[in-house]
Amino acid sequence: MVTTAAATVAVTAIALLVITGRPGSATDPLGAAVAQVSAGKSGLVLMAAREKVIQQTVATEAFSVTSTPRISTVPSPVGTGGGGGGTAVPSAPPPSPATVQAIAYNLLTSYGFSKSQWSCLLDLWDAESGWNPEAENPSGAYGIPQALPGSKMASAGPDWETNPTTQIKWGLGYIKDTYGTLCTAWDHEEADGWY
Repeated sequence: MVTTAAATVAVTAIALLVITGRPGSATDPLGAAVAQVSAGKSGLVLMAAREKVIQQTVATEAFSVTSTPRISTVPSPVGTGGGGGGTAVPSAPPPSPATVQAIAYNLLTSYGFSKSQWSCLLDLWDAESGWNPEAENPSGAYGIPQALPGSKMASAGPDWETNPTTQIKWGLGYIKDTYGTLCTAWDHEEADGWY
């Protein structure tokens, strides 16, 4: 850019010299032309433009990148396979605080699950028991998580037959120990009809 500005000044000076017909020194005609241009209004405008170009060049050379830009990634949607892996986008809003589902939702993080996997648990226990703490099937599975046999949930508390919180705690512990993530458990349910 500086070279371009200098060339512009020189060409303009020569053009003015030719147009005005004022010869300069015989030994340095370009120097004489620059001297004539510098003394006039045109010369002041050119010198100001030259200074601006120099300042911009210095500023550009001083510029440096101080950090690498972060690029966000879009997590994979729920139900696309891959075991969930904690990157699921919730497809359901948090439950109403007055429901059994709210108990489960509020316990997720205490079992190491991300609330972003909520929709997987919602779908899983919708399919298994409809979130009914008294749900029972002919095989002997019982409660919200459909423990088989239901008495397994006694490890979470003696009130396992009637207390939804006890059943949910047992169910979340079972999923964590067996599948690692809520979405992996849901993937198994979808593939095999049980978890």
